[in-house]
Amino acid sequence: MSATLALPISALELREAVRCSRPFNRERLDRVLRLDASRGLLEVQASATWQGVAAQISARWAELWSHCPVVGDAVATNAPGPDGRPVVHHIEALTLVTPDGELRRASRDANPDLFALAVGGQGLFGALYSVTLRLASLASAAKDALPNEALRIKAPGTARPLQVLLPPGALPAFLADARARCDEWRIDIEGVEVRDCRAESETRLAWAARDFAWVRLDLAQPATIGGTVRTTQLRRELIDIALSHGGSFPIACTPEATRAQVEACYPKLKDFLAEKRRFDPSGKLDNAWFRHHVSLLGREACVSRWNQAA
Repeated sequence: MSATLALPISALELREAVRCSRPFNRERLDRVLRLDASRGLLEVQASATWQGVAAQISARWAELWSHCPVVGDAVATNAPGPDGRPVVHHIEALTLVTPDGELRRASRDANPDLFALAVGGQGLFGALYSVTLRLASLASAAKDALPNEALRIKAPGTARPLQVLLPPGALPAFLADARARCDEWRIDIEGVEVRDCRAESETRLAWAARDFAWVRLDLAQPATIGGTVRTTQLRRELIDIALSHGGSFPIACTPEATRAQVEACYPKLKDFLAEKRRFDPSGKLDNAWFRHHVSLLGREACVSRWNQAA
C-alpha cells in the first residue's frame, strides 16, 4: 500500500470523490477528530470504531457495541446501543458530503430534515464524513446496559439469522408459534437471542416505533436449492407470525420480507425513497439495500405456495 493510500481521507478529498463520482477507501475515515471536554462532545470519522472511541475517553464499554462495531454503520442503520436506545439518542451532529458535492453539517437545529433522513438512512443521503457523539449519553448507555438473552439449542451449523421485533409481552407466544411452524417445515432453530430496544421518533425511517424485543432466530440453512427456497418461505411466514403478534422487523437486515410485509411495517418507505431521489436526482449514491427496495415496491403482488413436504 502506498503512503498516500495509508493516510486518512480529508473532508476535501471526500467532497471531490463524491463530486466526480470516484470511489474512495472508506476504511481511511477512521480518525478521532476532536474532543470537546467542556461540552462533553467527541467528533470521530465515519469508519472509527467504538473501540477507538472508548480508548479516546479511557472507557471500557466498546464490547457492548460488538453487534455493530463501526460508528458509521451504526448511524446508517440507527443500531440499538447497549441500553436498547437507537444510536440517534447519542448523536449531536453529523457531517456528510451530499450528492451535490457539498459538505454539510446536520443536527436537530441545523438541517434537521437531513439529520432525520441520514440517521437510519442506509447511507443514501450523503457520504458520511464524521459523527459528533454525546459522551454523557454514551456513558449512561454503558451504565444502563441491558443483558442479552441467548440460547444455543444446537451446535452451530449453517444457520442464517432471521431478525424480528416483538412487543415484549408477546415474546413467549411468538417463540411458541415460531417453534411450531419450524417443526412443520422440518427446519431447526439452532439458536435464539433476545435484546430489548427502546422507541424513538426522530428519524424518518424509524424501525423502533415503540419499545420492542429484538429477536434473532438462527435457522438451519439446507444445502440444496429446494431447501433454500423452502427456508425463504418459512422466514416470510415467521415474519407474518411476528406481525400477527403486533411486531415488526428491522428493515436494514431483513431482505426476505415481502412487499406486503414491508408496506405494513414501513408505510413511510415510499416517501423516504422519494426524498432520496429528490436529494440525489443523478443517482450518485447507490447500494444493494436501495436497489432491492426500489425493485420490491415496483413488483406486482402475487401469491406463492410451496409444498412443505418437498
